[in-house]
Amino acid sequence: MEIAREIKSFGYRHIAEALFNYLAEASDESIIKFLKFARKIPMVNPENDILTGIDYIIKVFENKHPALIVARKILTKTHPNVRKRVLENWIVNGLLLGTNKRDEYKKKHGMHVPSLLVISPTMQCNLNCYGCYAGEYSQAHSGLPFELVDRIITEAKEMGIYFIVISGGEAFTRKDLLDIYEKHNDVGFQIYTNGSLLNEKTVERLAELGNVMPCISVEGFEKETDERRGKGHFNRIMSAMERLRDTGVLFGFSATSTRYNTDVILSDEFIDLMIEKGATLGWYFTYIPIGREPDLDLMQTPEQRDYQRQRVSELRNSKPILLADFWNDGWLTNGCLSGGERYCHINANGDVEPCVFAHFAMDNIKEKSLAEALNSPLFRKIRDSRPYCTNPYRPCMLIDVPQVSREAFSMPGVYPTHPGAETLFKDLGP
Repeated sequence: MEIAREIKSFGYRHIAEALFNYLAEASDESIIKFLKFARKIPMVNPENDILTGIDYIIKVFENKHPALIVARKILTKTHPNVRKRVLENWIVNGLLLGTNKRDEYKKKHGMHVPSLLVISPTMQCNLNCYGCYAGEYSQAHSGLPFELVDRIITEAKEMGIYFIVISGGEAFTRKDLLDIYEKHNDVGFQIYTNGSLLNEKTVERLAELGNVMPCISVEGFEKETDERRGKGHFNRIMSAMERLRDTGVLFGFSATSTRYNTDVILSDEFIDLMIEKGATLGWYFTYIPIGREPDLDLMQTPEQRDYQRQRVSELRNSKPILLADFWNDGWLTNGCLSGGERYCHINANGDVEPCVFAHFAMDNIKEKSLAEALNSPLFRKIRDSRPYCTNPYRPCMLIDVPQVSREAFSMPGVYPTHPGAETLFKDLGP
């Protein structure tokens, strides 16, 4: 099959359609050839780190890294709609076309564009977990209207952002969001969820859509998960994972690392269970004392955090699952992602926050365009301060270098986005 000729014939937006057939056999050779071809696609900025990333993936795949097993799994074990959207939305639109659009936007407007957005359309939730980072946001309002979410995503795509993370609150309490995912079927959506509402009907709809990847929160095994999320919850999410796996929907897990579960969620037994249940991706988030009843005793010790850094690296190189460590991976991103550098958070009230854990803002999306919010003095100050620390494993402006967030929080026009948000700066931080 002459891929290059098909690409010229169909055009940039039809790359995935041509490659879908090429990758149908899902052999190691075809996957690596696809990556080498993607590496040759002209980029607006030849120095873009996307190309470096592709080179790295080619190298590890040629060395038979376990991630190659994950790639084969996506191409053979997922629903056809999911496979199609992975290629079109995440790889072509998000990485290739999106990167060029973002670079073109920067050249034209002189403004940096992040690669993803996090939106919390609702803060309402059917659980009441201790230590929830979003637990102090008001649940009284109805959240972001359908039309506003639609507008935000439309503006994001115009800038080259095709990766949207949905958080909350519990996103699946908003059934209308499924229509958002359908309307924007050229976008890849990752949804953080407690998993309790992933019934058979919802999972079937996700398979039809193909562009939605749930990431289910889990605290360890039954003891740890039920202790935080309620009796019987662990068994419910195990059933939800099996349902997603058997239907061919791509999904992952999300684990909050605390002083009391670090060893559990980094154990071979836990990771093997996640793989058995069908998870493709796993996120580790260090507990941050923000939200519902902040508790410094829940935070990892420095020794535990360093152990997690080493252990995640070991697991990546030995297990067929993609793992990301939101703090210890700072060396991969040249520091903090917040303030629109790589992403920002729009909460259910419309406040545009630097990060899902940084609960302060200068702008509200109801009153500003996305471009205006991303280019605010607050976000520019945060971006200009990067990297905050010479140690790439201490990238966070909240818990590693708190003076950075304290200075940003003190800027004129900046306000806390819920009562008590200032506690992190005034009472807990050094």
